[in-house]
Amino acid sequence: MTIRQKQSDATCNYSVKRMRNEQIKYGGLIALGLIGAGLAVVSAGLSHPAAAALPAAAMTSIAVAGLAMLARAQQHSSRHQLTERQNRTAAMNDKLSDAQRQLADMKLKVQLINRRKNSVEAILNSIRDAVLVTDDRDRIILANRAAERLFGFHFDPDAAVLAAEILGTDALLVLIQKSRTGRIAHVRHEIALPQDGREAIFDAVLSCTEDDADHNSAVVAVLHDITREKEIAQMKNDFVSHVSHELKTPLASINAYAEMLVDGEAQDAETLANFCGVIQSQARRLTRLIEDILNISRIESGLVKVQKANHSMALIIRDAVEMIKSYAHEKNITLNTQAPILYDQVYIDHDMLSQVIVNLLSNAVKYTPAGGTITVRSEVNESDNRITVTIADTGVGIPPEDLEHIFDKFYRVQANNKCAKGTGLGLNLVKQIVETVHGGQVFVTSTVGKGSTFGIELPLAAEPAGLPA
Repeated sequence: MTIRQKQSDATCNYSVKRMRNEQIKYGGLIALGLIGAGLAVVSAGLSHPAAAALPAAAMTSIAVAGLAMLARAQQHSSRHQLTERQNRTAAMNDKLSDAQRQLADMKLKVQLINRRKNSVEAILNSIRDAVLVTDDRDRIILANRAAERLFGFHFDPDAAVLAAEILGTDALLVLIQKSRTGRIAHVRHEIALPQDGREAIFDAVLSCTEDDADHNSAVVAVLHDITREKEIAQMKNDFVSHVSHELKTPLASINAYAEMLVDGEAQDAETLANFCGVIQSQARRLTRLIEDILNISRIESGLVKVQKANHSMALIIRDAVEMIKSYAHEKNITLNTQAPILYDQVYIDHDMLSQVIVNLLSNAVKYTPAGGTITVRSEVNESDNRITVTIADTGVGIPPEDLEHIFDKFYRVQANNKCAKGTGLGLNLVKQIVETVHGGQVFVTSTVGKGSTFGIELPLAAEPAGLPA
């Protein structure tokens, strides 16, 4: 509707109201005039003889007609006023209904906004990566729980805090400021941050967002902890380096002695036997290295075939001691074992546990000087339903700083390298077999110059082998 049409409608409404008011006014005046005339006639009739000739009924009719006309005028006026009030009330009710509908719509919108806000907060807090959002004044306006734990603060959405107060002079703050001032939409950095008393490596992704007016509005920083990935990558590199080194040594010996044989340097049977013995020894070393690597790889990947059954730990120890006895006697080392325990049944893979005991006994003989002693003991803890096997020697011992790494791959104690040669995989294989395959535990104690004690702990079998269920 145009303005001119609205003005025309207003003019028409005003004219109608004016006509109604004039009708009411003039009708009332006419009625009063008739009443007045009637009263005048009645009064004249009482005082003038000629007027007495008029019938009293006619005068009464005139007065009644006037009163009726006045009553109708008042009734019409009251009805009009009532109609106007009803119209105003209806209009007010319509406005009230519209306001109620608008209020209901606003409540629904607020509920939807709160629901979305709660959903976004729940999603952010469920993310393991730390998420920080800063505004154009470098104030933190959003942070999830991972960020709170990482930087050690509590985020309050009603109290904006400067990022410098939380991050200090950290490298992350510098990256956030560069991203904001440079309007960089997406950039990736690798940064180091202190976490739980150590340095952690994070993959930081920063994005600068802009509002509709093309003004900087916020910088979003997402921090993903890649410390473990870095450690694994380093372990892989170390593994390849160690394997290459360990393979190179025996291959170099085999190649050197083979060349001497080809060149005819073995002129007699004794030299020939010596050369062949070295080649055979290095080939066996190479075979053991490859077997250890493959066994560890199979165990870690879960591809190893395990055949478990109930076996006596005493019998496994006895067989291992018999295998290593000749090697110990060559160095004049005494092997002490105890009497078998009444019940020492364990649910194990026989060949794997035999390899564990042989490896531990072999290490004890290697690092024990001639004339030393090796003692093998077993102890059953019935309350915990576990058995502990310890192999103690009187060897060179292990420095304290090396004890926590002794079961790592390719780790060798530098101070004891001259005592014996090895690949550094034997003890790691022991750990994998006992802990990964059989759910046990390995441990070691040592004193430099006095000897070491290696031990394994395994759960006992549910019932003795050979007895009925």
